[in-house]
Amino acid sequence: MKLTQLKVNHLKNPLGFSVKNPSFSLQVAESSGSTLKAARIRIAEKEDMSELLYDSGMREDISSLSFVPETELEGGKRYYWDVTAQADDGDQGTSAVEWFEGGCGERWKADWITSPLGKEIQPVMYRKFRLEEKEASQIASARLYISGLGVYEACLNGEKAGDEYLAPFYNDYRFWIQYQTYDVTQQLKPGENVLSVMLGDGWYKGRFSYLDEARVKEIYGDDFLLTAQLLITFGDGTRQMITTDETWKCISSPVLFSNIYDGEVYDAGREIWDRDACRLAGGVEEASVPAVRAAAPKGKLTERMSVPVRIHERFSPASLLITPAGEQVLDFGQEITGWVEFDCRAEKGTEITLQYGEILQDDNFYRDNLRTAKAEYTYIADGEKRHVRPHFTFYGFRYVKVSGITLVQDMLSSFHFEACAVYSSLERTGSVTTSDDKINRLFENTVWGQKGNFLDVPTDCPQRDERLGWTGDAQVFCATACFHMDTAAFYRKYLKDMRYEQEINGGSVPYVVPDVLSAARENMGQEAPDITENIWGESGSCAWGDAATVIPWTVYQFYGDKTQLEENYENMKLWTDFIIHMDETCCGGGRLWQIGFHFADWLALDNPDKKSCFGRTDPYYVASVYYLYSALLTAKAAGVLGKTEDQAYYEKVAEEVREAIRREYITATGRVAIDTQTALVLALYFDIVPEPFKERTAKRLKEMLEENGMHLNTGFVGTAYLCKALTKAGLSGEAYTLLFKEDFPSWLYEVNMGATTVWERWNSVLPDGKISDTGMNSLNHYAYGAVSEWIYRSVCGIAPDESTAGFKKAVLAPCPDERFRWVKGEYASASGLYRSGWEYEGDHILYEAEIPFDCTAEFLVPEGMAVKSVNGTPAEERERLSLKKGVYRLILEKV
Repeated sequence: MKLTQLKVNHLKNPLGFSVKNPSFSLQVAESSGSTLKAARIRIAEKEDMSELLYDSGMREDISSLSFVPETELEGGKRYYWDVTAQADDGDQGTSAVEWFEGGCGERWKADWITSPLGKEIQPVMYRKFRLEEKEASQIASARLYISGLGVYEACLNGEKAGDEYLAPFYNDYRFWIQYQTYDVTQQLKPGENVLSVMLGDGWYKGRFSYLDEARVKEIYGDDFLLTAQLLITFGDGTRQMITTDETWKCISSPVLFSNIYDGEVYDAGREIWDRDACRLAGGVEEASVPAVRAAAPKGKLTERMSVPVRIHERFSPASLLITPAGEQVLDFGQEITGWVEFDCRAEKGTEITLQYGEILQDDNFYRDNLRTAKAEYTYIADGEKRHVRPHFTFYGFRYVKVSGITLVQDMLSSFHFEACAVYSSLERTGSVTTSDDKINRLFENTVWGQKGNFLDVPTDCPQRDERLGWTGDAQVFCATACFHMDTAAFYRKYLKDMRYEQEINGGSVPYVVPDVLSAARENMGQEAPDITENIWGESGSCAWGDAATVIPWTVYQFYGDKTQLEENYENMKLWTDFIIHMDETCCGGGRLWQIGFHFADWLALDNPDKKSCFGRTDPYYVASVYYLYSALLTAKAAGVLGKTEDQAYYEKVAEEVREAIRREYITATGRVAIDTQTALVLALYFDIVPEPFKERTAKRLKEMLEENGMHLNTGFVGTAYLCKALTKAGLSGEAYTLLFKEDFPSWLYEVNMGATTVWERWNSVLPDGKISDTGMNSLNHYAYGAVSEWIYRSVCGIAPDESTAGFKKAVLAPCPDERFRWVKGEYASASGLYRSGWEYEGDHILYEAEIPFDCTAEFLVPEGMAVKSVNGTPAEERERLSLKKGVYRLILEKV
């Protein structure tokens, strides 16, 4: 037996995260058995697992998906753990020893300090200290616990602490502030040591949000702030702690300017570290001034929840372009989020500027679609050879215009330009490949859309003056995200932010989380708009607010961690109760949601006013459908958690809402009163149309597609369910037709236009290559990438069975179509690796699948086909097969 994927709170070897009520999970990768009979989890403070702190004993109630031991653990300690598992046939194995370590584990001792140099001067704060030779040789461990606002980079003896960027990341600093923990044991040395921290504006202090450009600076605070504790532990158990206080020094940093939207200016002549001599540069001590003790910021300092943000891929330029305008432009061949690094030894005072963009126009560099975001980086050389990179900003880009130096193709390698893809560290879990290269490109575009927008917060876009955690985008893409990557820990942090926002908004969910829009409004002294008015406000929109129910339930379905569902159940209740309150106090209690502002089917193409961002589907119909959906999901969550009274209540509400929608929007003869693609899609997918009329509704949806030349015209809401609803209605062929459509509007239209991510609008780029004049055109906006969920579920044929969370049971329901010769897919679920794929072989289909240990699957035979053999054994199954752990080869034939 081989045990793998040992995780604590869905993280491998987490450092600095809370150890309160940790959830342990594992997988059995290899075993002669089929199911897990029992397991044993042990926790110790020593790596050799002596002197156990906890031993569960061999227990049959330990789930591989989540087990919370009955023990209290302390922060500031490294714990080691292992698992012994036993299969149903007696096969047994013990894992390798893994570790986890919490935050500082005691009362925070360090002061918050600030720089007296001025609010516009980005500082470096530093502290020198000595370690005698004997002390340095006896160091057992050293931990740096630190947070800095806006964003920070810490260095110990000139070497960066940790391998992550843009800490302490982005959350609503009004409520909580994260501190990070770094293992800096190897960076200490005998003699003089220097701990230095460089601070930039970031989300906290810099310009942020798309509101009034001149007035949305310093939304959360106007001072640079730092708090840090360096804890050195020696072999004899004694400790030395260095904390931020007024003994720290401040000096202006080489970063002259930084901003999330506008970029960074870096003057290498102001470097404070002499790397050759491994000491502070000359003149630093003389120019520095003492730090000043500062009042603590409003938010509570707490252990981190953010997954580390790291560099994951590096791209060399695909080509150097000299544009008709004479510009030097590097094309990296792929749109990413991050920055460009390069080596430079230019003359002192040389200014090199990099400007970032997504697309060329008339073969020239272009960035007008970034609106007010300048998105540039300027480096002022000091004559020394240096490796250059930004510190406190990021960009969404494919193209980079370079000025200030002359680039020649043959000498380009000497600069070593590299585009660095930067995003939260999420393990890739899903993939689908097909016989069609364009579909493969589309699928990978949806993956890159996730990579580019999962930088600590699930954002709408990574490049223009926005980059916000729009909740509607997040919820429609959530299932796709969970297929593509392990997102459990990532969403846990996002949902904590959401919970804070809901608690001060009467359960209503802001349009964006963290809610920078209301923070900016407060900062500008503006009153909040009335949530009952049909005007663009800050919270309470259907489909956007339903992120509070959709995301927790989806995460539970994929990962099976009941502790996370319990943690987020309050989010679900708060939102559903908010809708009920709006219904009962403002809409007469008729179980319809018919008040307030709603984005609804945002950016649909069916509005006669082509300049409008709103679809033609009645927003109150969409709102009422989501009222139904959230009530259903809250009821399901209540059932899982044993909250039977809540379950019965929300089930009753859901059924009342369904009946109210039918009365209002479905005629006596079964016609859906709102004749749009999205209205029919929602009616079919959410079972709003009574059973006798579903065929009529499906027929009408097919007619509408045909009337539109078999093109979709759905927006953010309708597109998320379009192919799923068609497949559910027996129209998978029509779903495939939409998938394969190549002219506007379609997914492959974007691919044909050279897209390497997913666009915000179906028409963001026109057929002649020109950016649309619609005024809002991000070329990296993942919402329409939700089609990949359908590709996993119905093309490849891998889906969770809702009756058993965490993929302990899967539904394998591929819908083969001859427009593909073959399809192969896999999903490394929380329970193990599933594979599913099919290929046309003459007059039959070969279907292959793999089911992991301790899992089962229901194979649903495609309509019009029968299973003729299973692993060479004849069969005559036309509906379903129950499969357990193993590898399967099925021959399917038409009947």
